[in-house]
Amino acid sequence: MLSPILHRPANFHLGPLEVTGFGLAVLAAFAISQIICQRELWRRGFDKEADAMPDIVLAALVGTLIGAKTYYVVLTGDPGAFLSRGGFVFWGGFMGAVALCWAVIKAKQLNFLRIADVAGIAIAAGYSVGRTGCWAVGDDYGRPWNGFLATQFPEGAPPSTVSVMSGQFGVPFPAGTNPSDVVAVHPTQLYETLMGFIMFLVAWKLRKHTHKEGWLFGVYCVGAGIERFIVEFFRAKDDALTVGLTTAQIIAITIFTIGVGLLGTRRRVATA
Repeated sequence: MLSPILHRPANFHLGPLEVTGFGLAVLAAFAISQIICQRELWRRGFDKEADAMPDIVLAALVGTLIGAKTYYVVLTGDPGAFLSRGGFVFWGGFMGAVALCWAVIKAKQLNFLRIADVAGIAIAAGYSVGRTGCWAVGDDYGRPWNGFLATQFPEGAPPSTVSVMSGQFGVPFPAGTNPSDVVAVHPTQLYETLMGFIMFLVAWKLRKHTHKEGWLFGVYCVGAGIERFIVEFFRAKDDALTVGLTTAQIIAITIFTIGVGLLGTRRRVATA
């Protein structure tokens, strides 16, 4: 049997200021997203939209933080989680970012679908980079596992101990198991990083498509829905619904369906 990877948080201090790997990854994700959006909009000849991207990306950052935290508070029923450093949920952040970006784009009287078309590339890239932050702090890991890349998070957020896995995620353990034992789990953060990168490569390959604006965002939504639906089978969670799927999987199906709709309605049909 392979020995599990022992994870340590990637945090350091600059004087009194603590810098976390998660914070750095989030900043890098949004910086990369802005660069991709601006360069692709400039390439397409939409200078006005490209010049507005700093404001739109700032709206995406604020919307992500508010939406991700709000989703977590609603999910856990703990208003105090608003003040905690952890507890950010991707789908909440995604919906918050889209909503606030839409408001800013409309306020600037720009074309939402035009910007969304390049945003599909950027979100995939940002997602891949951002998930490295989850790995850095030991957050959003998976269920118990002893295979290749299995990882222990003794200082994770929260630690992957028997007491946490059973109490917070409903994972059963044999009677008499030491509650303080650290459990090896699926490193789902790495799965998400890899799948996010694959989504980016696909979207980048299709960036010169000739379909209507918004079509490429549909490609992203389809990929994101599939990615999240798959990962949920490995995540350490305890929010399965009566249909046997998690809340995130239901949202993933919804996003996938929206993506299919965009692919169909924004597809440019060739004329004879």
